[in-house]
Amino acid sequence: MKTILIIEDEEGISRVLAAYLKRAGYAPVRASTGGEALAQFESQDPALVLLDIMLPDLDGLELLSRIRLQSACPIIMLSARDAIGDRLAGLDGGADDYMSKPFVPEEVVARVNAVLRRRPHWTDRECRRLYGNLVIDFSAKEVLVNGAKVALGPRELSLLLFLAERPGRTFTREQLIEQVWGMDYDGSDRAVDLSIKRLRQSLSHWSAGAGEIRTLRGMGYQFWLKE
Repeated sequence: MKTILIIEDEEGISRVLAAYLKRAGYAPVRASTGGEALAQFESQDPALVLLDIMLPDLDGLELLSRIRLQSACPIIMLSARDAIGDRLAGLDGGADDYMSKPFVPEEVVARVNAVLRRRPHWTDRECRRLYGNLVIDFSAKEVLVNGAKVALGPRELSLLLFLAERPGRTFTREQLIEQVWGMDYDGSDRAVDLSIKRLRQSLSHWSAGAGEIRTLRGMGYQFWLKE
């Protein structure tokens, strides 16, 4: 049963979300402050986080930033603020989705299902693979080169995990957007190119010849490994 961490200071909303998530087969855990949320996040290892922006002790965007420093766990922002600037701040900060209050609990559950469907490897994968001096831990969502942890943004990490699970297969930009970021992604498909570029830069010390993220002109991208 997957754990969902609900970070919400309004007791009524938190209780209702927990009830609907439990009914949908999840194990909800609740936190009402940023400090409590960080402690719960470390101890519970949730599959997904529902994060309210307005918390009594810590701004939700700051909490988002702190979580992203240690994890690429999927995060859905919840907020009474619906200004485009707030939405962009949340999404640019690494959130996977953004929902404005008031919302229907059934839609929140549907969004949770959708995010976890397109990113099942965050919790379902329990393995550690070696590719030369590159190590990908699918369980801890960590990437190491020469034993040192590589800091990747959520989009770059999600792309790497997706491609590394399917070595040798070629995917177009459109397929990567659909499979990794979801059909509700509304940015340019050129964002895939930018994420691939950043990923290659982050893996610049990966042993030459062990493997690479290849561009097949007119076809797409693949995670290539030396035979």
